[in-house]
This record gives sequence, C-alpha cells and structure tokens, in this order.
Amino acid sequence: MSTVTIVLIVIAVLMVAAIVVLYFLGKKAQDKRAEQQDQMDAVAQQVSMLIIDKKRMKLKEAGLPEAVVAATPWYAKNSKIPVVKAKVGPQMMTLICDAEIFDEVPVKKEVKATVSGLYITKVKGIRGGNATQDTKKKKGLRAWALRKQKELDQETRKNK
Repeated sequence: MSTVTIVLIVIAVLMVAAIVVLYFLGKKAQDKRAEQQDQMDAVAQQVSMLIIDKKRMKLKEAGLPEAVVAATPWYAKNSKIPVVKAKVGPQMMTLICDAEIFDEVPVKKEVKATVSGLYITKVKGIRGGNATQDTKKKKGLRAWALRKQKELDQETRKNK
C-alpha cells in the first residue's frame, strides 16, 4: 500500500470516529434538554406583567442577580441573551426570555406570561387579543437549525 492510501484510510477512520462521538454527545444533550424542559414546565406559573423594554444584552450588563451570573459557565458569560425588563405587580424585574418567543414579546403592553423562575417561556396578550406578531420567516443556516430543533422538541413531547 502506498503512503497516500494509508493516510486517507487513517483520515477516514478518524472522521467516522468523530461522527460517532458527536452523535452520542448530541443525543445526550438532547435528553438533558428535554429533562430540563420538563422541570421548567413543572415550576411554571402564569404572571401578569407590563413589558417595559426588551433587548439582547450580555449577561454581565443585563442587571441579573449575582447568583445567576455566578452559576453561568465561563463560555456563556460574554454571549448576548434576550432580556426583558417588566413590571410585575409593584416590582420592576429583569427577566431572561426564551429566544424563540423574544420577537413575539410586545413592548409597552400588558401580557400574561408563563414564567419559570427568571425565565419567560410563553406570552399571551391581555388586551387586544394575542400578543404574537406576524414575523417574516428568517433565512439562513442558524434559522433553519432553530426551526429543526423546535420541530424535534415538539415531536419528543408528543411521543412522551
């Protein structure tokens, strides 16, 4: 066998091994996400709130409690997250919004939101019907991946 053939075989074996490892890691991460989603659904509660402002901000700049910032992994501290500032009862709160519904959250309107701790998972309008807005279908690889992930999550919930 020539050297080129041996090198190509080694590269092919390494690529197959990498694909197998990534498959099992992805499966494990998907199971972990489903478990976390079940836990969040268990502690969710409906809250009426007035949305003051919404932005995508870095975790450190968002004004969240120190316990949240300390519990965040180091690689996620500089990423931008969807943050909603809302008045819940007499209190002003900074909440983290689900990235899937961030575009649907209306500003300067009162909504009924499903909240799990500091995390907003669902929004419904109180006055004027549903709070959702018609958004254009985003194009690109990231938008496609998010749509596929959402479809997979819905399928796994239906199967349980």
